[in-house]
Amino acid sequence: MKTNPYWLWLASIVFLCGCATMKAGGDVTIGRQEMFKGNNEAALGYFQSAWQADPTYKYGTAYQQGLLSYIGRTQYLTGRLPQARDTLQKAVVATDNEDIARIYLGLTLIRTDNREAGLKVVEIGMRGIHEWLDWVNEAFRFSFGQYWDPAHEIRKAIDNDLAMITGRDIDWQRLIADSEWVARRMEEEGDKARNDEQRTRQRNGGGQSSTK
Repeated sequence: MKTNPYWLWLASIVFLCGCATMKAGGDVTIGRQEMFKGNNEAALGYFQSAWQADPTYKYGTAYQQGLLSYIGRTQYLTGRLPQARDTLQKAVVATDNEDIARIYLGLTLIRTDNREAGLKVVEIGMRGIHEWLDWVNEAFRFSFGQYWDPAHEIRKAIDNDLAMITGRDIDWQRLIADSEWVARRMEEEGDKARNDEQRTRQRNGGGQSSTK
């Protein structure tokens, strides 16, 4: 029986795409670990490697983030502000809900003497995160939504910063520090939500976690 060359070609493409996605996923996992440890140079290298393997890869299930977001954020964290600005601008154009990237883009603008524009972008990013957390708590309150920001720590911090922003009495150093905290805490929240859900399922005797 002859094998159709088209199907062989198609199978090889599917296989290679799967390998590229696995490679990207592995690099992002290690890159995030390095980022959490403060090894931002190493993290940047892993995120760039993931981009080369599969530029379409997105991390997460409930709250998805693209590779441009991770690359831009680690460029910011390593002091590569012009590169971070360009990368983060591409990230927020590519996907509407890249609110962590949007916060870092705003911070990059603030730190490169474009404070008014940066302030607006930070505000939009913070409001986006607040609205997403409200939505996931309500829409999935009987499943994984209940594990995202259950004590409203992230949203309370955002409320405080939004009050400062709208009041126009800006403590710029505090705003930068608070915004970095919100962005990092939101990045960590998916892992925390997944772990909390898994512990609850184990206590109740079954199932796999559904969220990242």
